[in-house]
Amino acid sequence: MVCPVVMRSQLMQLINTEIKNAKAGKKASIILKINSLSDLQLIEKLYAAADAGVELSLVVRSIYCAKFRNKRKKNFSAVSIVDEYLEHSRIMIFHHGGKEKMFISSADWMIRNLDHRIEVAIPVKDKALCKELKDIMHIQLSDDVKARILDNMLQNNYVPSAGKKRISAQ
Repeated sequence: MVCPVVMRSQLMQLINTEIKNAKAGKKASIILKINSLSDLQLIEKLYAAADAGVELSLVVRSIYCAKFRNKRKKNFSAVSIVDEYLEHSRIMIFHHGGKEKMFISSADWMIRNLDHRIEVAIPVKDKALCKELKDIMHIQLSDDVKARILDNMLQNNYVPSAGKKRISAQ
């Protein structure tokens, strides 16, 4: 997927596939690790996905412009992790009817990236690398040391600890 040519439309297609599967009663999920989420078209599409029942798990390090209504909360989570190491990984995982599609990318979900820069997202096909990236995402989504909950109230509260052993993504 290349910006500014086709990435936005291909991301919309991938999200639409998840929406279609959720509406058909099938498992549907999107896991995103990006630095910024401010593109209104993609945010609206994520709202539609959440409303359809797609499970959304987001790690957004910096700019976050989404506001998810309360009824979406059961299938939606978003956190920000800022710690000692500045890391800019961008990972996108779409369930895609059980035939997962995973991408690494240089682009954030921002107008300046999608419409005004040359950016790229490439599919990850190597099974060992896919497993490693999923493990990394699992750790990021489990962080209860530096992860802050991104909510509509902009409170940025830390994720509560799930037990005695705390998990730090870094």
